[in-house]
Amino acid sequence: MQTKLMKKSITLVLLMFLGMFSCNSIATASKKAELEPFENYYQPLSSEKSYRATAIEVVARLGAGHYKEVALNDEFSQQIYEKFFTDLDPMRMFFTSADIDKFAEHNKKFDDYLRRGDTSVFFEIYNLYSFKVLQRYIAIIKNIDSGFKFDFTKDELLQINREDERWAKSEIELDDLWRKRLKNSYLSLKLAGKENEKISSLLRKRYFNNLNQISQINSSDVFEMAINSYAALFGPHTQYFSPRKSENFNIRMKLSLEGIGALLKKEDEYTEVVRLIPAGPADKSKRLKAGDKVIGVAQGDDGEMVDIVGWRLDDVVDLIRGEKNSVVRLNILGGNSENIDSAKEISITRGTVKLEEQAAHKKIIDITQNGQQLKIGVIELPTFYVDFAGYYAGDPNYKSTTRDVKKLITELKEENIDGLVIDLRENGGGALTEANSLTGLFIKSGPTVQVKDASAAVGKYNDPDPGIFYDGPLTVLVNRLSASASEIFAGAIQDYRRGIVVGVQTFGKGTVQQLASLGNGQLKYTQAKFYRISGDSTQHQGVVPDISFPALYDVTKIGESSLDNAMPWDQIPSAKYRRFNSFERYVPELIKRHNQRMLDNPDLIHLSEQLELAEKARAEKQISINESVRKKQREDIKQRRLDIENKKRKSKGLDLLTKLDEEDVEEKSDSEEAEVNKDDAKKDEDDPLLDEATKVMADFIQLTTGVDAAVAHTSLKKKVLH
Repeated sequence: MQTKLMKKSITLVLLMFLGMFSCNSIATASKKAELEPFENYYQPLSSEKSYRATAIEVVARLGAGHYKEVALNDEFSQQIYEKFFTDLDPMRMFFTSADIDKFAEHNKKFDDYLRRGDTSVFFEIYNLYSFKVLQRYIAIIKNIDSGFKFDFTKDELLQINREDERWAKSEIELDDLWRKRLKNSYLSLKLAGKENEKISSLLRKRYFNNLNQISQINSSDVFEMAINSYAALFGPHTQYFSPRKSENFNIRMKLSLEGIGALLKKEDEYTEVVRLIPAGPADKSKRLKAGDKVIGVAQGDDGEMVDIVGWRLDDVVDLIRGEKNSVVRLNILGGNSENIDSAKEISITRGTVKLEEQAAHKKIIDITQNGQQLKIGVIELPTFYVDFAGYYAGDPNYKSTTRDVKKLITELKEENIDGLVIDLRENGGGALTEANSLTGLFIKSGPTVQVKDASAAVGKYNDPDPGIFYDGPLTVLVNRLSASASEIFAGAIQDYRRGIVVGVQTFGKGTVQQLASLGNGQLKYTQAKFYRISGDSTQHQGVVPDISFPALYDVTKIGESSLDNAMPWDQIPSAKYRRFNSFERYVPELIKRHNQRMLDNPDLIHLSEQLELAEKARAEKQISINESVRKKQREDIKQRRLDIENKKRKSKGLDLLTKLDEEDVEEKSDSEEAEVNKDDAKKDEDDPLLDEATKVMADFIQLTTGVDAAVAHTSLKKKVLH
């Protein structure tokens, strides 16, 4: 009976939806045949017997072992109820408020359902959702086949993000939202230079792919979504993996997969880049970055670009994976953009990530500051790694972060460096033992990090070695993607006052996860929390630098604080430790000099203006679907970007550009700067933040060694007098 009623509803909705548009043609018989399986067949999904035991096991595991103590009660049930609807329809494009109200009687019963392993209500909600998605996509495809037309002279706005909006009051309201959405998709492709026929073909293919995607969802997928609507409320790093997802997760953790080396997530209908694996193909390409959205994937140099908007994440991952040395092309939107007409295509050659490529490496930057020549050693550390197999086998040459850094410091000492920068940008963490032992190279002895488990017991990692391997001036460079073990190291260096931390507030992941095997799948959950030796948690807040640099990433969208249900920052008692020295008196002068360089350095000015432009774009809540308005907006943005680029080029004595093409700019800039500085084609002007970190280091050396002590003394005296 339910299926028959749904079929009738599909027919009625199609008639209503199609009546809203002008029709120029009738869909071909082959296109009609394509849709028949979706129109004439609807199969609701149902919970299976095996799911009951798994649900009960998950509830028991989280209740007894998770760090966060959560009472599974009526209040928590309400949150599960709301989250499941939001997870299914994050942009509020399918459900109406009436649909939500149909299930209101269950909203305080999810605790009871889960305790007894009953997930049937989740399936009822999902079946309504899949039915509404099917009917919506079928209607859109039929509308495209009919030869629809839009009036792009009309002043209309489309809300870019609806995740904080109320649920629509009626299907009529949803119809209008979808009309605007389709109109915007058409306009974006038109502005990107696509012909009308091609636009219709691309849009039809997109929605037909979405139709296929929803039809391929099985009961295991729904069960996984159901359990995760509960598990995710414990925190963003708590997750249930179905057997298929478990296999993918294990492959990724072993880093044995041949691909591009990017961690992806589903964000609304888009596939978003979370981070790049250091030294992986995507990282080496310098064309992809965290926050970018992948909207299309193509194979080889001339394969057809497949639109993946709305696809399941695991299907997108399967499409991006491939054999080593093969080429994959991605169509991407910059992290600050929601307009498909601003997408660009990039090519990446697939490969594997080798341990030696992720290893620490060094270089020396010569700098002249205040008439003094200084050598600054830089050690770039992509991850905290250790060859456990080699260690336990007694291999005297096993690789580890600490051993490699120790060797590099020895080499840098032989070259008489004046100071050292440890570059932890993009370092997402790794082995905790290595963060501990690496800290030990720079301090005499003492604790490096505190760990509090679910029972509230606090343990400490200590450096037992009373010696200091490197006691010279030290700076640690971090950014928003420095996380976990990176934060432990940077936090310890900062707490001991062993060195200056510069850059951007770090990610803020201060929790420890455990992976448990279940009878059906796996469960990843948080079992402990990290605390600095000062007692401050690294969770949520991360490490705040002593001197802040411009943020390349949107800190409101990237970082622990941007994740739903992230655990809060808190404190525990401080560990006993002795500060290495006290250089706080120099920090105001260091900040003052840094700020002055921000005003004078063309690379830093260029970076700041680019970030300001991106921030302005992110602040837009609506987008015009009037063609002339949209064209003007695009031209204004292009001109602004050109002006920013030429301002930098003029200050550096380079030829000005007449138009801006990102790839041409990169290539031309590299070649011209090679002419400007033939002796060092890769001068750190290419990396203005590292360049600035070395300048801060130079200031610090001069202030603390007396070379420039008089300046610091005068500055402090004036501050006291005033």
